[in-house]
Amino acid sequence: MEPFVYRDGRLFAEGVDLATVAEAVGTPFYCYSHGHLSAQAEGFDGAFGELPHLTCFSVKACSNLAILALMARRGLGFDIVSGGELARCLAAGADPTKIVYSGVGKSAAEMRQALEAGIRCFNVESPGELDLLDRVAGKLGVRAPVALRVNPDVDPQTHPYISTGLKENKFGISHREAVAEYRRAAAMANIDVVGVDCHIGSQLTTVQPFLDALDRLLALVERLGEAGVAVRHLDLGGGLGIRYDNEAPPTPAEYAGALVERIAPTGLTLILEPGRVLVGNGGCFVTRVLYTKGNEGKRFVIVDGGMNDLVRPALYGAYQEILPVAAHRSRPNRIVDVVGPICETGDFLARSRELPVVRPGELLAVMSAGAYGFSMASTYNTRPRVAEVMVRGDRYHVIRERETVASLMAGEQIPEGV
Repeated sequence: MEPFVYRDGRLFAEGVDLATVAEAVGTPFYCYSHGHLSAQAEGFDGAFGELPHLTCFSVKACSNLAILALMARRGLGFDIVSGGELARCLAAGADPTKIVYSGVGKSAAEMRQALEAGIRCFNVESPGELDLLDRVAGKLGVRAPVALRVNPDVDPQTHPYISTGLKENKFGISHREAVAEYRRAAAMANIDVVGVDCHIGSQLTTVQPFLDALDRLLALVERLGEAGVAVRHLDLGGGLGIRYDNEAPPTPAEYAGALVERIAPTGLTLILEPGRVLVGNGGCFVTRVLYTKGNEGKRFVIVDGGMNDLVRPALYGAYQEILPVAAHRSRPNRIVDVVGPICETGDFLARSRELPVVRPGELLAVMSAGAYGFSMASTYNTRPRVAEVMVRGDRYHVIRERETVASLMAGEQIPEGV
């Protein structure tokens, strides 16, 4: 389904006018389409058909409890990278046996938390992490299920900040060293080797890099078998992209078809960690115009949403479509920078963007903001994080209240005599 459409010149989320939500909850805010998220989750998971598989939503993409609960109720598992994300998943009703734990910097306390919860697998990223996990599991009297995250040195052809599968990236263990490290893991008393893991990057718009990585992983699985190390699953990570502008990424069905053909003969269970592709186009960020101004030919639209609320344009130079919530077809277009109130030159949502003329008080919607929007938000400049809303049909629900300045200062202390 199309989550955001114009009706009589007004931008709707499913059956709700975004202007109505803005009047009720204030601006800025994030809005998500329940129907779109549900359809994406079911469509992605269903694309793999009868192949033994587990789809684990990547929590870092969008970690609101309501969205995690939506995924869990559709049978999905979760890919986590912190103890906090584990706590969120469990609070949302996740099955711990469907949780895989990624990330390069797991602490002993986080390992203990995950072992006590009974998660499905740790994706181990370094020899040092493997040693620590063995010790922590030994103290608890359990065996930790482990897959080594292998760095296949495959170019994902994406932004360098979200490329994770090249040898110069911090992630994983070199595929050339993997067999030796697997042998070491298999000999540990408190480690149960269960799989092979890989994740090469985010926002991939072609299938070929996935296939290149998969071929290297399958060759590794064969070498592991020859070395007497048997694995039961192959985790290919996430990374399938979405359309922000004119990209044409493969559909989940096209992606699945290419993978299933290679994996089915192996008998391995496939684990996937999609994030952006499930939620990215199902969310938007709504902000209100405060002022417009010109500066020697340069035009600015100043809005109440800033880089602390939505950092992707500033951090990655990312393009996200911007639409007026009320379309005025009679107005001309102008080239403008859409900027926020943060005291940084890098505080922008768009640069040199052609947009219809807008006036103070009007609303703009930044599209494709469901992934890495709110989850990357900060309170820089003591700006409370914004509200999150989920629309379902002709109703909306506030799924996260707007923070207050008082809540930001609640844990701070002024020592006597300062």
